[in-house]
Amino acid sequence: MSFLSATLARVKPSPTIAVTTKAAELKAAGRDIIGLGAGEPDFDTPQNIKDAAVAAIAAGKTKYTAVDGIPELKRAICEKFRRENGLDYRPAQISVGTGGKQILYNALMATLNPGDEVVIPAPYWVSYPDMVLLAGGTPVPAEASLQTGYKLMPDQLEAAITPKTKWLIFNSPSNPTGAGYSRDELKALTDVLLRHPHVWVMTDDMYEHLVFDGFEFCTPAQVEPALYDRTLTCNGVSKAYAMTGWRIGYAGGPEALIAAMRKVQSQSTSNPCTISQWAAVEALTGPQDFLAENNKVFQRRRDLVVGLLNEAPGVTCPVPEGAFYVYPSIAGCIGKTSAGGTLIDNDEAFATALLEETGVAVVFGAAFGLSPNFRVSYATSDDALSEACGRIGRFCAGLN
Repeated sequence: MSFLSATLARVKPSPTIAVTTKAAELKAAGRDIIGLGAGEPDFDTPQNIKDAAVAAIAAGKTKYTAVDGIPELKRAICEKFRRENGLDYRPAQISVGTGGKQILYNALMATLNPGDEVVIPAPYWVSYPDMVLLAGGTPVPAEASLQTGYKLMPDQLEAAITPKTKWLIFNSPSNPTGAGYSRDELKALTDVLLRHPHVWVMTDDMYEHLVFDGFEFCTPAQVEPALYDRTLTCNGVSKAYAMTGWRIGYAGGPEALIAAMRKVQSQSTSNPCTISQWAAVEALTGPQDFLAENNKVFQRRRDLVVGLLNEAPGVTCPVPEGAFYVYPSIAGCIGKTSAGGTLIDNDEAFATALLEETGVAVVFGAAFGLSPNFRVSYATSDDALSEACGRIGRFCAGLN
C-alpha cells in the first residue's frame, strides 16, 4: 500500500512467530501438531515472583514510574551485574525496557545513522538484522560454520569489520544454535575488537543461566575490561526466570548511551509495566536455587533431542553448550523428495513439508541466516520431544 513507510518494506515479520502461529492454527483445526518453534520455557514463573507481583498490586504500586525503571529494580540489576559478572554499574548506567528486544532496539535507534554497519554473527536471532534495518543501519552477517560449532572465529570477525562498522551484536549462549563461547574463545574475539576502537559491542546475554556440562558463562566486558566503556551489556528475566510474558529486559552501559536510550523510550512506550518491574526485583534478589534444577531438565532434554536427531538420515546435530535450542544441519536431505511428493530444495521446503506431512513445527534455517538447517526448541515435555524427533526421523528416512 502506497501510504506505508518505505522503511517497513526493508523488514519482514518474525519467522518464529509465523511458525508458532501456523502451528496453533493447524492445532485449532484438529491436526495433531507438535510445536517446536516457540522460544520460551514451559516452566511456570516461580511462586515467589508471582507473589511479589500480587503484593505490588495490593500495595497500589500501579502508577507510572521513571521512564527506564524504578530505583529498586535498577539497584537490583547493579547488584546482579556485580555478583554474577564482576561488572560495576551505577543506577544511572542502567536501562530497563519492555523485554530484551526493546533494549536492543532502543540502543540501535539511538546510535545508528544511514550507512552505519552492524556485524551480526550468523546463525543469528531473527530480529537482529531487521532491527538494524528499521534503525537505518546495514546488517553485515558474518557466517560461522557447523565445523566450529557455529561459533565465529577471530579472523571472520576481523574480515567483517570496516570503517563503517558501529556495533558488533554478540549472543552467547546463542539463539538459534545454543553455542556458548568459552572465556578463551571470547578473549580471542575481544582481542580483535581492541584493534578497532570505533566498534562498540552489544551483548545479548539472555540465556546466561541456561548452560550445561559445567560450562562457565562470561560476557565481553567481563573478559576484557578495556571494552567496558564501549559495551552495552544486555540481559533480562524472560528465559531463566520463565517470565517471557512479563516483558522485562535491561542493560548496563555508558551513561551517555543509557540517556540516549531513555530519550527513545520516553517517546515510544515510556515505562515498562510497573507490576512486572516489582516482580523482576524479586526475581533478581530472591532465591536462585531453582535455576540449577531447571537446567538439569533442559540438559536431559538436550541430550535426548541431540541423540534422536543424529539418528535421522541426512541430519547432523552438534551438542550445544546452552540455551534450549539445537540447530541441526540437513545438508544430507537437500535435493531429495519427501514421501508426500515435495522436493526438498532448501530448508524452508523441508520445514514446510515436515509440518504438513508429520505435524511437527520447526523454524527453517534461512530465517537465522545460515542454511540448510532448522531450529528446534526443546523447551517442552520429554514425551513431546521423543514423539516429534521420531516423526522427524521417519520423515527423513522417507526422503528419496
